[in-house]
Amino acid sequence: MFTPRARAAAVVAALTVVTAACGAAPSSQQTTQASQGGVNAATATSAAEFGGLDKLVEAAKKEGDLHVIALPPDWANYGEIIEKFQAKYGIKIESETPDAASADEINAVKTRKGQGRAPDVLDLGQSFAISGAGEGLFAPYKVQSFDKIPEGQKEATGLWVNDYGGYVSIGCDAKKIEACPTSFKDLLKPEYKGQVAMNGNPTKAGSAFAGVYAAALANGGSFDDIQPGIDFFKQLKDAGNYNPVETTPATIERGETKISIDWDYNNAAYAPQMTAKGIDWKVNVPSDGKYFQMYAQAINKDAPHPAAARLWQEYLYSAEGQNLFLKGFARPVLLPAMTSDGSVDQALADKLPQVEGTPTFPSTAQVDAAKAKLAGGWDAAISG
Repeated sequence: MFTPRARAAAVVAALTVVTAACGAAPSSQQTTQASQGGVNAATATSAAEFGGLDKLVEAAKKEGDLHVIALPPDWANYGEIIEKFQAKYGIKIESETPDAASADEINAVKTRKGQGRAPDVLDLGQSFAISGAGEGLFAPYKVQSFDKIPEGQKEATGLWVNDYGGYVSIGCDAKKIEACPTSFKDLLKPEYKGQVAMNGNPTKAGSAFAGVYAAALANGGSFDDIQPGIDFFKQLKDAGNYNPVETTPATIERGETKISIDWDYNNAAYAPQMTAKGIDWKVNVPSDGKYFQMYAQAINKDAPHPAAARLWQEYLYSAEGQNLFLKGFARPVLLPAMTSDGSVDQALADKLPQVEGTPTFPSTAQVDAAKAKLAGGWDAAISG
């Protein structure tokens, strides 16, 4: 298995490859805030256009608020990230519908255009980031560390930029499951009847989509062929092993999801939470279906708090923000660069789940094709 430093080297090599209530319309104050000091925050493409990061901070503080959506506090350490951002800048963050999916975020951008409660920023599965950029929903912005982010992990103008990622993994309540599964093949065993859950619906949630892709890789499929993954889950359902309950910390605690297919950073983060509740939550990256994916940040083109949205991006891609993702067991996109320059928190990097091999990534076209195939086949496979 890779050591943390060896994993970082492997990741750098791989990375270089590739509705809640509606608010009122923006007030005149919000419109004024978009242009401060002669700078139009809504069209600014870098901190330099504000006159530097300090001036961006000033503009963001004048707006005073930031609206985020679909950021569970226990997902990639977003709870602490939000707290630290608020404390550092004095900007209040309204965090709406934490358990929403990427599709819900895109829908909120579309349906709340011109409204004060529209999300300012988005954290999206990569397929949704790519499609949202194609629909013209995002504003281009390059954070100060943009040049350190590997090619293939960002849109050239900054319409979306990958921020953190992880491997599909299998979490398991080791006190209630005698032998925790370590592969997709294991999940078909009769002793796991009614136990195998996922974090969301794969047609809406990036984590579940990745779970089906990983299952495809484990069953003779490829980045060009997700069908074996759909077939696997149909087989899992026909065997009586599939559990339709969507995994959350609460469902684990209640014993409703004893086995869960989810990102390794989610499952790894659940472990210490569950230990305090008497649950031994084990995490394995499946030996037969290794799938790695990054999530992406984007700024709503019509963000009601455009300066705060850009400051949020700067924070997430700073060494402080990236190490906070790492604290949540997620692999930050700048991990290779931070390992090289010494800004990584090595104690946190040492705690990452160990994985053999080098991650590879599907292309945009492959993801789009897989998404279309899944949209047409998932419901039939699970409900049939």
